[in-house]
Amino acid sequence: MPKPRLLLFSDLDGTLLDHNSYDWSPAKPALERLAASNIPVVLNSSKTAGEIRMVREQLGNTAPFIVENGAAVIIPANCFGPGPEQVQSFGAPREEVLALLKECRAEGFQFRSFADMSPSELAGHAKLSESEAELAKDRAGTEPLLWQGDEDSLARFRQKLGEHDCRLVQGGRFLHAMGTFDKADGVRFLLGKYREHFEQDRLVAIALGDSPNDQHMLEEADIAVIVRGVHSESVSLPSQSRAIRSIKAGPAGWNECVLNLLIEYGY
Repeated sequence: MPKPRLLLFSDLDGTLLDHNSYDWSPAKPALERLAASNIPVVLNSSKTAGEIRMVREQLGNTAPFIVENGAAVIIPANCFGPGPEQVQSFGAPREEVLALLKECRAEGFQFRSFADMSPSELAGHAKLSESEAELAKDRAGTEPLLWQGDEDSLARFRQKLGEHDCRLVQGGRFLHAMGTFDKADGVRFLLGKYREHFEQDRLVAIALGDSPNDQHMLEEADIAVIVRGVHSESVSLPSQSRAIRSIKAGPAGWNECVLNLLIEYGY
């Protein structure tokens, strides 16, 4: 029986990238083996398109990618056949999210979002350079924020967002106000594309993440890898998938789990 075709979906911050330094070098052995085996690594992050493009360039990554917790999928030119780059958007635009947050602030909810921060301030909170912070502020469908109120008001804030078809998702560093889409929407969309493109092959989808905003992405995969990190204990093991928890944290855990899976599947 021929070995299956593998496809990886990976979160970035705290998963493929170190939570504090954003270093991905501990995952280099697995990334090199994936590239040599022509296995796509779809980056699926809360980061913006500009931020992910920069990471893809560093990694030499050419696969499609999913931005802002599933706000959009970007398919590079000529990926599934001849044609230009394509963008598939999900959910409400950022302007609608910002309008709702303005209303929430007027009602007394206390938070500070990316729109409130200068590049310098955001750089300090997120451990980015100012140029990287500029890319992080250039958003399409979500708004990260730092909560400044108490737990009771946070519960009311969540309820308020829910009444307007928005929700609050915990990422690695920030809470993300966003529409009802999530990372899983992009995964389902791209799985359909890859299955259509490789219709003769058995496809095994592997997803790796470390935070609650990765939960639904992990549930869509055949194999879910929960990478040890700041919020990883809050991520449930998906019952419908084979699930693994890494022993090591961040990119070292990513590397170890991916290499083991590659060996298991004969790559």
